[in-house]
Amino acid sequence: MADRGRLYKTKGIVLRRGDWGEADRLLTLLTPEYGKLRILAKGVRKPTSRKAGHIELFMEAQFLIARGRNLDMVTQVEALETFRPLREDLARVTYAVYLAELTEYFAEEESEAYGLYALMRESLETITKTADLALLARYFELRLLSIGGYRPELFLCVQCGSPLQATVNFFTPAEGGMLCPRCGESQPVGRAVSVPAQKVLRYLQTRGYDVVRTLQLTGETHQEIEQLMWRYLSYVLERELRSVDFLTKVRRPRLQQAIS
Repeated sequence: MADRGRLYKTKGIVLRRGDWGEADRLLTLLTPEYGKLRILAKGVRKPTSRKAGHIELFMEAQFLIARGRNLDMVTQVEALETFRPLREDLARVTYAVYLAELTEYFAEEESEAYGLYALMRESLETITKTADLALLARYFELRLLSIGGYRPELFLCVQCGSPLQATVNFFTPAEGGMLCPRCGESQPVGRAVSVPAQKVLRYLQTRGYDVVRTLQLTGETHQEIEQLMWRYLSYVLERELRSVDFLTKVRRPRLQQAIS
């Protein structure tokens, strides 16, 4: 990790923000060099603040930050990318909230996060223009799990090591991957996964988004994959994802066709 002096510069994406005191805001940033940072933006809630428009949720900005005793503080900030189109669509904003929640859970403080930063930035850019937000979310989840060291095994049985055949196999979060029929039938916690869902998961895991974005899934397959990923993420994080309920409530009809 890069050393931080009394003043240091970094790019950052605003993952979360909250009011602090009478006029300040507490920001949670994702940065390439320092991972997750919690910093204070003093006075930004005042009408005269020049910083306020540069630290909206999901904006990417260049920060100059001063070290503090308890919290570091923003001294200068300049917006680099606002991702404005996602702010004009409720479904896109909701997916951004979901990706930001996942990113915040996986990001570590005082630890380099170049891969995670690139993934989050590219995903925010994609949210502004993709027609299939749910597919992007599945791609993001699998990439995030790989970066975080929880890449699910989708090609070999995690119990006996045999290559998985083109048949119904089983997924178990506790084992971190798929089980063949023989091993899966003896595991009450394993959930059956259809052949189409397995193929899509493998494709998403091994291809770049520029390739997988052309996939067109049936509603049934999309829903099956979504439920599997949410189950696995909840197991890895040992908590339910707050934004999932909100996400399912605000999805527009055009998204419902793809995932329900």
